[in-house]
Amino acid sequence: MKVKIIIYIAGLLWALNAHAEIVTKEVSYQQGSTTLKGLIAYDNSVEGKRPGILVVHEWWGHNSYARSRAKQLAKLGYTALAVDMYGNGKIADHPEDAGKFSGAVGGNLPLAKARFDAAVEKLKQQDSVDPEKIAAIGYCFGGGIVINMARMGSDLAGVVSFHGSIATKTPAKEGDIKTKIRVFNGADDPFVTEEQIEAFEVEMSDAGVDYKFVNYPDTKHSFTNPDADKYGKKFNLPLEYNKKADKDSWQAMQEFFEEIFED
Repeated sequence: MKVKIIIYIAGLLWALNAHAEIVTKEVSYQQGSTTLKGLIAYDNSVEGKRPGILVVHEWWGHNSYARSRAKQLAKLGYTALAVDMYGNGKIADHPEDAGKFSGAVGGNLPLAKARFDAAVEKLKQQDSVDPEKIAAIGYCFGGGIVINMARMGSDLAGVVSFHGSIATKTPAKEGDIKTKIRVFNGADDPFVTEEQIEAFEVEMSDAGVDYKFVNYPDTKHSFTNPDADKYGKKFNLPLEYNKKADKDSWQAMQEFFEEIFED
């Protein structure tokens, strides 16, 4: 009898899991005359509306890495949109092009905000999304974008930056930032200096922001991307994957989301 019960339960669980599926769909949305091409991901076994998370790509553009993170967020029960900040799903294959693409958008914050806001609206329109519960994460270039969107007053539940830029010429003042901020950085990342970290922490404190800055020792730039070593060697860049920092920061992000989305 016990064996039959076990078999029955196992079969029931299998049947339930068989209906669970991470659904992905290509989406297009507009910012002015520019068509932006993103990817929506969600778990169709989760009932009802759920929080939505924007995923802002590295300086390489809307590539497979950003899309993989959206799928991981879907597995956690969120609806995620891997956004396109460059337009037409443009991707760079060389640092020179990546620098041009990221500079054209990151160096024009009104344009960056317009494209970010277009992504926010696209995410809110999804049937599976609670439009009152939106957050954003970003990597490298994308990390800098989500921090700057917070500085510019974007109404989000929270933003998370992974090895993103933190420097600014227009620091936030008290009342400017309406969201909570979490930053995960590599202590050996040459793109983020001690002076920038000190200025960022002073800025956040003076602006009264709920923030945390985590600096992982012996960790370089792009530490969450398993392809970092490949890119680093190919282009002679200080990039290096760090499994421990990747795992820790992802877990901390999950705890942060549980906190900000708590009913």
